[in-house]
Amino acid sequence: MKKTFLLLLVLFMAFVLVGCGKADIVVGGKDFTEQDILVQILSELIEAKTDLKVERKAYLGGSTVVANALDSGSLDIYVEYTGTALISILDEKVMNDPEAVYDLVKKRYIEEKDIIWLKPLGFNNTFAITMKESKAKEIGIKSLSDLVEFSDSLSFASTQEFLEREDGYNNLQEVYGIKFKDVRGMDPGLCYVAVRDDKVDVNVSFATDGRIPAFNLVVLEDDKDFFPPYYAAPLIKKDTLNKYPELEQVLNLLAGRLDDKTMADLNAKVDIEKQNSKNVAVEWLREEGLIE
Repeated sequence: MKKTFLLLLVLFMAFVLVGCGKADIVVGGKDFTEQDILVQILSELIEAKTDLKVERKAYLGGSTVVANALDSGSLDIYVEYTGTALISILDEKVMNDPEAVYDLVKKRYIEEKDIIWLKPLGFNNTFAITMKESKAKEIGIKSLSDLVEFSDSLSFASTQEFLEREDGYNNLQEVYGIKFKDVRGMDPGLCYVAVRDDKVDVNVSFATDGRIPAFNLVVLEDDKDFFPPYYAAPLIKKDTLNKYPELEQVLNLLAGRLDDKTMADLNAKVDIEKQNSKNVAVEWLREEGLIE
């Protein structure tokens, strides 16, 4: 009898300890550095300003994977980009007015998905087509229209996702008439290394990536406005916000605080200086006076 009681006590304590360690909400992100940093920023801020425990799930995959995770309830929060939501998730036509894009995706998400767009963080991480500055000057390329004449003699490195997106490679070819001699699908980080090391001539980049200046790359002007605005904002499930209404005020403390340069600098600290993404997030939050 005594052994049975002790066994039950041990099981009960184990259950309590497991329960105590369980997260209240899950914050996720896509499979690149910027998203990892944003996962850490959101999570650290939530834990500093509330009593909630956060589970972090960075590097989950591409846009579709993470969007589906939020839809299914596997995630409660992640940061999305307005242009990605507009084109890749909602299958809308390209729009170039940032406020109009934000208003549209916000309206459709709440009506169709019970997902709420909080206030934008402040930066526009649009896709960018980049190449070495020295090579661009040598050939005389400043814009994507300039690239057309030379593209059949140049190679291109792209993420696999960009090759498949509506706002990606196929439609870019159609709008500009670009036809590269060779196209290679790569991990996001390898695209930058490939063009830096002259393995390829041109690559797809994220506009706020710190490797663009660090690797002496130049962004080719999107002179036909192919890419829509990609302003970043936290998304949260309506059920989660109903359960924890304090999250709206807490996460909106980030509104407008991250401009393009700031986000690029944070990305560079991780990608170039090899700092830990959590440490970078915490340092920035402290500098902003958002956590102690």
